[in-house]
Amino acid sequence: MEILPGKLLQKINSPEDLKTLDRNQLHQLCDELRQYIIDVVSVHGGHFAASLGVVELTVALHYSYNTPYDQLVWDVGHQAYGHKILTGRKDNFITNRKYKGLSGFPKRSESEYDTFGVGHSSTSISAALGMAMAAKYKGENRKSVAIIGDGSMTAGMAFEAMNHAGVADSDLLVILNDNCMSIDPNVGALKEYLTDITTSPAYNKMRDEVWKMLGKLPAGKTFSREMASKLEAGLKGMVSKSSNLFESLKFRYFGPIDGHNITKLVDTLKDLKDIPGPKLLHVVTVKGKGYELAEKDQTKWHAPGLFDKVTGEIYKKKHDVPQPPKYQDVFGHTIIELAEKNDKIMGVTPAMPSGSSLKFMMEKMPHRAFDVGICEQHAVTLSAGLATQGMKVYCNIYSSFMQRAFDQVVHDVAIQKLPVVFCLDRAGLVGEDGPTHHGCYDIAFFRCIPNMIISAPMNEQELRNLMYTAQLDTVEYPFVIRYPRGEGVMPEWRTALEEVKIGKGRKLKDGEELAILSFGHPGNFVQAAIRELRTEGINPAHYDMRFVKPIDEELLHEVCAKYNKIITVEDGTTVGGFGSAVLEFMAKHHYQAEVKMLGIPDRLVEHGTLKELHKECGFDASGIAETARQLLKDKVSVTIMAG
Repeated sequence: MEILPGKLLQKINSPEDLKTLDRNQLHQLCDELRQYIIDVVSVHGGHFAASLGVVELTVALHYSYNTPYDQLVWDVGHQAYGHKILTGRKDNFITNRKYKGLSGFPKRSESEYDTFGVGHSSTSISAALGMAMAAKYKGENRKSVAIIGDGSMTAGMAFEAMNHAGVADSDLLVILNDNCMSIDPNVGALKEYLTDITTSPAYNKMRDEVWKMLGKLPAGKTFSREMASKLEAGLKGMVSKSSNLFESLKFRYFGPIDGHNITKLVDTLKDLKDIPGPKLLHVVTVKGKGYELAEKDQTKWHAPGLFDKVTGEIYKKKHDVPQPPKYQDVFGHTIIELAEKNDKIMGVTPAMPSGSSLKFMMEKMPHRAFDVGICEQHAVTLSAGLATQGMKVYCNIYSSFMQRAFDQVVHDVAIQKLPVVFCLDRAGLVGEDGPTHHGCYDIAFFRCIPNMIISAPMNEQELRNLMYTAQLDTVEYPFVIRYPRGEGVMPEWRTALEEVKIGKGRKLKDGEELAILSFGHPGNFVQAAIRELRTEGINPAHYDMRFVKPIDEELLHEVCAKYNKIITVEDGTTVGGFGSAVLEFMAKHHYQAEVKMLGIPDRLVEHGTLKELHKECGFDASGIAETARQLLKDKVSVTIMAG
């Protein structure tokens, strides 16, 4: 089905085209841009509500600034669909997040308008400040603008950047897009503070009256600006604390203003271009604006998948038989099951209660499960503090986001031998979100830290058993459990909880000539590959190692003594990962064997479906089978001749 943009949007292929429009046409353009996003995402999928909420802001920015000379830095980038459409990618927008298509996030190699690659939150102010400082040093009159949400503003990095920007004397504008949401509703004191600003009747009423009065003054532009500055400063001091936080960091604060009033946005942005130094514009928007269902349930419509844009029905795959659950839901229900029997168990997540399914525990046990905001470092050290008091803390962080808290894991957890349980959701390739979100590196960077236990379940039962084991009093070290995005393999997953002996793998199948060692969910790909190979007379052994640290040396001695051809399979980087651990063991004990490591290669893997990416990396079932054939090519030749 062909999706056509509206009459005005059809003519917009760059911000230069946008600037040819009359101001009165911008309302219509915003309507058309919003509708085009709805049309495309409903059919082709992607993030949804965030981009709808910043349509007017996006149009106003490109209309008011000289992009790409003036540089816009979007925070995270969930909301940058309108930006992509207006900057020459309208005709290719249907390829968004598809294999070999447009990235779902701003990406420097994709467009000169994407000034900074994003995917993790709270980087925009630091990056934009760097650009502003460079412009000042080079004597360039370019503007730098960071667009950051109130959820991203909770991260320490955003405050670090503002603390520096306040004294850097660079021409920087920070636009605070305040919609009270990240993926889930925002939490914490900053959210309450911003709510106080936007809902203060006294402040907003007096501010509006001051600006009406200024508009009637016969004085010149300079006088009005001076008066405005003095009056607003006095106003803030009298009726609101709105200036204290940002202006104490030496930012000039403006707002809050309606982020859906395109005329007001254009006027304000053009005025702010003439004001030097660090500035913050507080813009209030509605996530999901223009699509009623998304406005009412913003979390559900953050990235809903394919849906009927008229009825709002989100399409679900229909199955005739029960399907396995998502790993995240197994975690979410199992932690409650464990917590009901162990009153020391607590749950912590940095702003991902829905994505991690800790929301179930937060609803049932709100005093024992906590969303700490977009603060991975804080989440880890908070968990460490709880652990010092005997709590059994399950700290659930996406693998990719755990990279941000590496130092805290080393310094605050591992060195102190605190038995925090790190549940790494979205470990391995994650699909359409691409390289900013792939959980490639956790095995490698955790494996080098002393005092760590690193495990991966092959299925839902193993996840439950590892979670059960991790909370036992006999566990004295940090315990990592990594599992992938998406569904497992067991429709009947509510199995009895059993202890897993730490550092012990299991032999799933004996074989001849070739052994395949797997770590985690890819073991299921191995089993599919073995079924295929059996029809060709190839009979590999299969070992599910369960742990990469401590690794099961007894099992490895058995493998290396019996097999001279070995394949290792993992959903992580092959540099320093599970396969490397096997090779290190073999070198230490002087074993000789031909080893082929399968996993995520030493390059950036772009976005696509999981099936497409597993195939590209060569560790789907067909890739594993082909590797086995190549290792046993002499045997394959004999088998074919015999047939």
